[in-house]
Amino acid sequence: MNKAGLFLIPLIIVLALLGASAFVVDQSHFGVVYQLGQIQRVIPEPGLNFRLPLVQNDIAIDKRLLTLDSVDAEPMLTAEKQRVVIDWYVRWRITDPKTYIQNVGVNEKAGALQLNRVVRNAFQEEINRRTVRELISTRRETLMADVKREVAEAVKGAKSAKPWGVDIVDVRITRADYVESITASVYGRMEAERKRVANELRSTGEAEAEQIRADADRQREVTIANAYREAEKVRGEGDAEANRIYADAFGKDPQFAEFYRSLDAYRASIGKAGDVLVIDPATTDFFHNMRNPSAASARR
Repeated sequence: MNKAGLFLIPLIIVLALLGASAFVVDQSHFGVVYQLGQIQRVIPEPGLNFRLPLVQNDIAIDKRLLTLDSVDAEPMLTAEKQRVVIDWYVRWRITDPKTYIQNVGVNEKAGALQLNRVVRNAFQEEINRRTVRELISTRRETLMADVKREVAEAVKGAKSAKPWGVDIVDVRITRADYVESITASVYGRMEAERKRVANELRSTGEAEAEQIRADADRQREVTIANAYREAEKVRGEGDAEANRIYADAFGKDPQFAEFYRSLDAYRASIGKAGDVLVIDPATTDFFHNMRNPSAASARR
């Protein structure tokens, strides 16, 4: 074996050992180095790191903000024994990888499984103390705050000897509803109530409309009566003025007035086609002016 081979083989071995010992910690994860099943060190910062090959191994634990959504629709009982279903989510983060691995598990899924149980139990306990109205509206924020406090105490080891090494950032309810078996009846009652209110509003509106129409009719009748009174007054004044003018005119020439009135009488009696008078012209005074126009003219 030549000298190049003697140097090349150890170099290859060294490079292989370096490659097996080097690992990179991502900025979104913690690096954890194990040796014989025991945690040797936790690497919180990103970058290139080394471990003993064949003796040590490494794992990565997510340090980002994680979200756990509810996965079941198991009903819960409220204070008035109503069965409700809620959807919720939890925002949480691993802050102490060593404690987390020792007491929870070596990955995020293990923490999510245990956290789901703790959060559900906390919601069940708090919902048992509240009514549906409080759950839906008036005390919803207080309920979520109480659940967050209980879950935070549980993961910090307040209720057990083993803290989880995690931080609970937020707990939220995304939906709260009755179970499907009674939702239809609840909606039916709501619909009936809305129809009752609508009918009440409709009847009130119809009553007000009738009152408005009655007031409008009354005002119309009053306006027409006032207008008719004014018209009759004007008409009477006009007739009186006309009669005065006629009297003044006819008083100056009574014979002409008599003749003019005779013409009006003729026009009213036989002024239209088909008018017939059954009288004796020789004996009645109706045609006096027609029989003796000279007399009428002499009277003038």
